[in-house]
Amino acid sequence: MIQSLSLHILPVVILEIGVAVLVAVFFMVYIATRYNPPKDPLFYVFAEFSFTCVIDLTSALEYDGFASGFMEFYQKTGEPYLGTPYAIMMCYWDGVVHFIIYLILVHRMSNSQQYRTLGLLWAGSLCGNMIVFVPGIVVGKYGSEIRPAFWLNMPFLLVPIWGAVSLFSRPRDMPLVGASKAEREQKKALIWRPLDLLFVVYLVASMGFTVFRGLAVLDCPLEIINRYVTEYEPYLKDPVGFPKVMMLLLLFHALPMLGSFAYGLCTPGCTWMLDWTVYFAGAILQCQWTHIGASLHPRTAEMYRIPTTVLVPVLLLNLLYAVGPVLLALRCKREPDYFLSIAPVGQTNNDKKSS
Repeated sequence: MIQSLSLHILPVVILEIGVAVLVAVFFMVYIATRYNPPKDPLFYVFAEFSFTCVIDLTSALEYDGFASGFMEFYQKTGEPYLGTPYAIMMCYWDGVVHFIIYLILVHRMSNSQQYRTLGLLWAGSLCGNMIVFVPGIVVGKYGSEIRPAFWLNMPFLLVPIWGAVSLFSRPRDMPLVGASKAEREQKKALIWRPLDLLFVVYLVASMGFTVFRGLAVLDCPLEIINRYVTEYEPYLKDPVGFPKVMMLLLLFHALPMLGSFAYGLCTPGCTWMLDWTVYFAGAILQCQWTHIGASLHPRTAEMYRIPTTVLVPVLLLNLLYAVGPVLLALRCKREPDYFLSIAPVGQTNNDKKSS
């Protein structure tokens, strides 16, 4: 009876300790900056989350056998799904990539430098991460093993959404661009912008690939889809739940965005391209990192790993799917002329007369 009672109490205690640690870290950051408080509350978010990056990296290293004795108790009684290949790759991304981003963001904030664009990349990455991770736990094979420590993930799901809304509402980090140059660029048809034409072709192909894999996890009976899953990406059928949730996320959210980006490359003045391409690039990079890594990880059952005979083409296809949005975001940020909103000449003259 005592043993049974302790099994019920321990998970709650772990949740309470987790909350206490997060609160303690926040107060330490607050006390350290009380004489020179940051103007942006996101500073506290980045400082707090950078602490959890170290925990995530330690967890991943321990599961892969590079460390021991740090997370074993928590892994067994707190969040056992952290041992899945998807979660391990997610922890590596958080412990390395997100940690570096947090350091750069805090440094830029401290030196009053621009950080909105990098912040959007972070928001897209963490939102894409947690929107797959949290539902994947619930609908996958670990759905029956959810313990109180599961709720520690909620701040990491909700805070980046708030952070994204906050960053989107702020003025853009824009270089100085002459109106005449922008107007001249916007008069060019798509055929005379070969790089943009190439991006449109890529986006259309990515939309097809997104639909294809979305239908695959929805058990579409088409022979070509079943053959692809069986012979090329069997990880899509892993019962852990994460690949299915990710493909559905891409189908219902990434697909419309890919179509919107193709429209933005064909229609001048779509200023939203400058922000949403960055946010989307962060999300796709994180999703593809975890998907590719999990489908190759030795902890994944052999029947769900990418077959060695088709390893190169499958990796190239997934890497192309990940890199394309990053290149598109770089194109939009470095050459924003086509996406700027330019007032008509007549409207500008009338404004001058009225003033």
